Amino acid sequence: MRVGVITFPGSLDDRDAQRAIRLAGAEPVALWHGEHDLHGVDAIVLPGGFSYGDYLRCGAIAARSPIMAEVIDAANAGMPVLGICNGFQILVESHLLPGGLIHNDHGNFICRDQKLRVENASTAWTNAFTDGQEITIPLKNGEGGYIANDETLDRLEGEGLVAFRYLDGNPNGSLRDIAGLTNARGNVVGLMPHPEHAVEPGFGPDTDIAMRSGIDGLAFFRSVLESSLSRA
Repeated sequence: MRVGVITFPGSLDDRDAQRAIRLAGAEPVALWHGEHDLHGVDAIVLPGGFSYGDYLRCGAIAARSPIMAEVIDAANAGMPVLGICNGFQILVESHLLPGGLIHNDHGNFICRDQKLRVENASTAWTNAFTDGQEITIPLKNGEGGYIANDETLDRLEGEGLVAFRYLDGNPNGSLRDIAGLTNARGNVVGLMPHPEHAVEPGFGPDTDIAMRSGIDGLAFFRSVLESSLSRA
């Protein structure tokens, strides 16, 4: 399986995402924001970072990059797309996922290991989990507060489109503790925490087993690989 990782000006976790894909057993493919070519990939990751310096709104300019026309078409056709942190912001600005993301309610950048509950384990990026499973993924953002109107929030809850929810404290003021979403088809997933930073023992979150031994993030990338194999 070939998974494309798009680099935008200001991306800083694109290489980490490529490594996570490789560790999961797939082939990472570097894609450039200025192209109109997905190079035949089977899935796409929009990585974390500060695309275009976060000018206007986080992800607003990147959502209008040349390659995003192809990403939107591919997502609407069913290709798996994962947006991580800034990538989540880009998905929202591209209207592939609803709502918006604003400054953290406490006004500070936050960086910590964050516990999450998996609310939907039936997507292309979460099928290696189980519903209700608790995982720990690193979080680092300054504009991670998820917002939407009550009608949208009720629809997300009612249709099972909340993919992840924050546990043990809301780090950024996200409404209803929402940490990540999926679209109705289950091929597009966005979340603020960074699964690509929890894929290798010795470099992930602390666990009861050992310091920095957490690899909960690897299941995201294994999920999309399994989804691809099941469709083959």
